[in-house]
Amino acid sequence: MEAYLDNSATTQLCDEAVSAMVKALNSCWGNPSSMHAKGQQAEKLLEQSRSEVAKKLFCREEEVYFTSGGTEGNNIVVFGATQALKRQGRRIVTTGIEHPSVYEPIKQLEAEGFEVVRLKVDHTGRISEEALKAAVNSDTILVSIMAVNNEVGTIQPVEAARKAVEAARSPALVHCDVVQAFGKMPVKPSTMGVDLLTLSSHKVHGPKGAGAVFVKKGVHLVPRYCGGTQEGKLRPGTQPMPAIAGFAAALKALPDIGFELDNVRKLKDYLIAGLKNLDNISINSPPDALPFVVNISVIGVLSEHMLNFLSERGVYLSAGSACAKGQKSRVLTEMGLDDARLSSPLRISFSRFTTKEHVSMLLEGIAEGQKKFLRR
Repeated sequence: MEAYLDNSATTQLCDEAVSAMVKALNSCWGNPSSMHAKGQQAEKLLEQSRSEVAKKLFCREEEVYFTSGGTEGNNIVVFGATQALKRQGRRIVTTGIEHPSVYEPIKQLEAEGFEVVRLKVDHTGRISEEALKAAVNSDTILVSIMAVNNEVGTIQPVEAARKAVEAARSPALVHCDVVQAFGKMPVKPSTMGVDLLTLSSHKVHGPKGAGAVFVKKGVHLVPRYCGGTQEGKLRPGTQPMPAIAGFAAALKALPDIGFELDNVRKLKDYLIAGLKNLDNISINSPPDALPFVVNISVIGVLSEHMLNFLSERGVYLSAGSACAKGQKSRVLTEMGLDDARLSSPLRISFSRFTTKEHVSMLLEGIAEGQKKFLRR
């Protein structure tokens, strides 16, 4: 038996996604841009898939554009929004704990002369709404804040961004990376007050290679790429229909959010209770974090050593973001963790396929790992 507990990195494909992909590969392999019957068949599948994403976001179908995933989506909206509004201002407001696919593009824009305000977080990984309001001024053109942090699960006050923009009478667009939130908590652009959203297929039991961005009707982005008219020119090129079909099928198969949250909370409670029976464990995620992500430190044991030990036992998790492999966690550093905790983090992330038996395997593995590494 194996225990896969790295669902923030990627999730297991659901059966519905696999079936939809096989069907697309075998019988709907035409180019959606072709005018003949085979192309029209593919185009119909494309628009049906777009409709599924729109239903989940409670938005218009024409506000959904397919991408290859969260990283490309974040690049499209960050660069596209700032280029569209650069004549109206030069300030970007974000946080110090964004995913690299937001953090790095904004860092590049800063090098090009944009003013960047990176909001600090407290020990729970949460930004201050007061600091957010103070940071947004009439020169601000983009506010980018993730909904749920990918390393510790902290939920950010995204709704406060719209209030800050309106209070400052700013032209800013509000962007939210909902890759870790989508399918796990309510995500509705109109309620959140955002203009731009980024989501990914492989975090919700769909295939890698597909994702989407929500662009509020009336919002203009300058395309990052050239070469075709597909996806409103935001992501030109032939759409990867098997991946998109699998993405849509995975969304259609998502269980009720309330039901899934309840199940995952029970798993988290079981995990926390078990960890309390072990010494030298620090819980890095705040109590009110999204329960799908639990970040801990096994004090005295380097992450790499514990991860390899657990992997040999068939228990799979990570130390943090897969996109920052081998680097000290920027998120945990910003939260003010000491060196002992920074050198030993483990990120445990659940899905609807996670069971108590998987958590028990993890707890047993950590206990055995401590015996091996702390006795030296």
